[in-house]
Amino acid sequence: MLATSSADTTVKIWDIETGQTRNEIGGHPDIIQSSSWDYNGTLYATASKDKKVRMLDPRANTIIGEVEAHPGVKGMRLAFLGQRDKLFTMGFSKTSERQYSLWDPRSLVTPLKTENIDTASGILMPFFDNDTNILFLAGKGDGNIRYYEVVDEAPYVHFLSEFKSATPQRGMGWTPKTAMDLSSCEIARLLKITATACEPISFTVPRKGDIFQDDLYPPTFSGEPSLKADEWFAGKTAEPKQTSLAPGFVPTKNQDTTFKTVAVEAGKQLSSKELQDENEKLKKKIAHLETELAKRDARLKEVETN
Repeated sequence: MLATSSADTTVKIWDIETGQTRNEIGGHPDIIQSSSWDYNGTLYATASKDKKVRMLDPRANTIIGEVEAHPGVKGMRLAFLGQRDKLFTMGFSKTSERQYSLWDPRSLVTPLKTENIDTASGILMPFFDNDTNILFLAGKGDGNIRYYEVVDEAPYVHFLSEFKSATPQRGMGWTPKTAMDLSSCEIARLLKITATACEPISFTVPRKGDIFQDDLYPPTFSGEPSLKADEWFAGKTAEPKQTSLAPGFVPTKNQDTTFKTVAVEAGKQLSSKELQDENEKLKKKIAHLETELAKRDARLKEVETN
């Protein structure tokens, strides 16, 4: 299953084997800026430009909860924290400070924790390592990457350290745990996009890598699907499949799957600003037509009176 969102403010759930949309969820009045699946695919969260975080049931096509997460007008980002069963959101305070909040996805009334970080203007992008419970926050437009440990007891989020660089990042990617260098005790690798390059940033634990470090490398996500699309839509839920990295990861053989190609009529691709401008034009046109209808009704009423 694949979930997508776009400038039409909908979330679509796709069956990638057939290339067809299986579900479409509306209810977002503004552009969706960020989204995330929970650990076993039963919930889907979105962050919208209207400052609200919404919790979706992707199989029932419904929004089951929403909350204004951050009061600032700048963008938001969010991420489910794996098996911790928590939702992490990044936004801005009323005074434009970068701010994070931790939520219980079953109750979006009050955050479990909210903390201001600094006054920088770049949006922070969250990446969570479920195996080590470490959360990485990479600032867009600056060169810093903060990392925190997430635990189940208050205050939940503990600052660990910070990677600093003079080269700002335009974007950031996440490398699967199965690609780590176990001999150097590498626990995470972020891929930093700069103006001219893609730069890997490795995070390692200062240990000798002579033997397998089982506390650093517990069974991790294997990359294999746990269910077929039809099983998932029928309401079945399964935990992600895991694999051991000891004594070395061996990729499983790809399944023989045939993907259907679906032809889509190509049209002009409009930017977000062009779509907003077009929306404003349509609103003005509707307002004009409503005014003309009101004038016509008034004339008809005048004729009937005479």
